[in-house]
Parts: sequence; C-alpha cells; structure tokens
Amino acid sequence: MLSDQVRVDSFSVFVSEVEPRLRAALVASFGPEVGREMTAEALAYGWEHWDRVGGLENPAGYLYAVGRSKGRRLRRRRPVVLPGVPLGVDPWIEPGLPAALASLTEQQRTVIALHHGYEWSLGEVADMLGVSKATVQNHQRRGLNKLRRRLGVSYE
Repeated sequence: MLSDQVRVDSFSVFVSEVEPRLRAALVASFGPEVGREMTAEALAYGWEHWDRVGGLENPAGYLYAVGRSKGRRLRRRRPVVLPGVPLGVDPWIEPGLPAALASLTEQQRTVIALHHGYEWSLGEVADMLGVSKATVQNHQRRGLNKLRRRLGVSYE
C-alpha cells in the first residue's frame, strides 16, 4: 500500500502525462461532450483504484477501456455528435467529414482521428487502445475506404 503522499504524487504525474492523450482517444471515440466526460470518469476510477491500476503494464490503455465501457452505456442514450463545419466559412476541412466520421465504427473513427488527426504513430494508437498494430492497420484501412466512398473520393 502506498503512503498517501506517494500515492498523490505518483497519480498526479501520471495524470499530467496521460490525460491529454486519454482525452483525445475518448473524444475520438465518443465525440467532444461524452469523450471529455468519460475522461473524467476514467481518471476518477484510476484514482479510486490507483494502488492496482498504477502497477499495470499499460495503465493508460486500461483507463481508456474503463472510459470506453462507461461511454458505451451513456451513448445508448446519446448518439455520437461531432462538431460540424460552420456555413459561410471557407472550411479547411471537407464539410461532409463530420457526418462521414460519425458513420464509421467506433474503432475506425478512433484510429483515424488519432493517427491522421492527432498524428499519433500506429504503435501509439495500438498501445492506447490495447490492441495490436495489425488491428489498428485493419481499422484504419477499412475506415479510410468507407470515408472515401461516403465522400466520393477516389484513391489510387
């Protein structure tokens, strides 16, 4: 059992290093509103169980799974809502992209957002999601193909 101060210090260091990446992953999975809420829920769970979670090989990946589990239950009541592109503004993104991303599976959307949006390596995505790099590559390939079809973009 950790002393109270050591527990607080080790968890504080963990949160400062992991929270932005955990939030990015959960926002990519569930949208901004639910993703931020699930980040807070996952970190609260991490604090409550820090003696066990802190000793895991991949505590960030574990807390991502905790947030994802809680987010799925919440999402049954609220669909994924991604911010749209404002009308009348020369967008730097394709206006149909938010709807196209929302049509992907959770895993495809998360992988594409983290790898292409946040510029994480495939290995970093695999670590956070707790899956193999090959699984990440499969989700990416399928998701990009679906996005291209939905947006009417050919790729060769």
